[in-house]
Amino acid sequence: MKIRVDEGRLVQTVAEHGTDWRAFGEFVGPRGELASYALGWTPGGNGGRVTVGIGVGNEGGGTFHAAVRQHEGDIAYGLVDEPFETVPQGGPDLTAAESRAHEDLPFVWAVVDIVMVRDSRASWLRHCILGTTSIATEQVLAGVEPILSVSHAADDGTWQLVGTSDGTVDNGRISHLHHFVEHDPTLLDVLDLEPGERATRRRVGGRWKRVDLHGRATRR
Repeated sequence: MKIRVDEGRLVQTVAEHGTDWRAFGEFVGPRGELASYALGWTPGGNGGRVTVGIGVGNEGGGTFHAAVRQHEGDIAYGLVDEPFETVPQGGPDLTAAESRAHEDLPFVWAVVDIVMVRDSRASWLRHCILGTTSIATEQVLAGVEPILSVSHAADDGTWQLVGTSDGTVDNGRISHLHHFVEHDPTLLDVLDLEPGERATRRRVGGRWKRVDLHGRATRR
């Protein structure tokens, strides 16, 4: 059996401190191991949260909670006591100390590592925490044109966002990438572009076409 990550609900909640996002999903391991997870973050916040639940109704089952923060240019996880979300496969909420002592903690961390690669919403969380910047055309920034072209530069890693005009980002402005995703969640499909890749579409919600620096198709 192949490892499977099934994306579930994406929930938006407007709160006093900003907009909270919650992404839910299910994990199935190579031997049929089951886990549920939840990812959460607030754009402009100091980090995110992740919950993984295993063994519902079974002795030894539990729900693990961790904070997600920036660390040395990447993200890192740290177990916390405070419960974050309730997930279907989870047992009792575990404290950080109880989680560290749990025999299935290595499996839980493996679930987190795989989910952070395969769940498209996790890319949004990562870019939000890392404060990834992008350059957008004036029309895109003004909200008068939709984003139809996204590129990830090979030299400096800059993300570039272009609308319906034939313009470039030469006169564009810098803004955080996660802000554009908040207004157009269909950008989730291309947040995993490798440096040197570009994706284009004809309309919002349309299929993205990915090409490399030489215009050759990469992935669908």
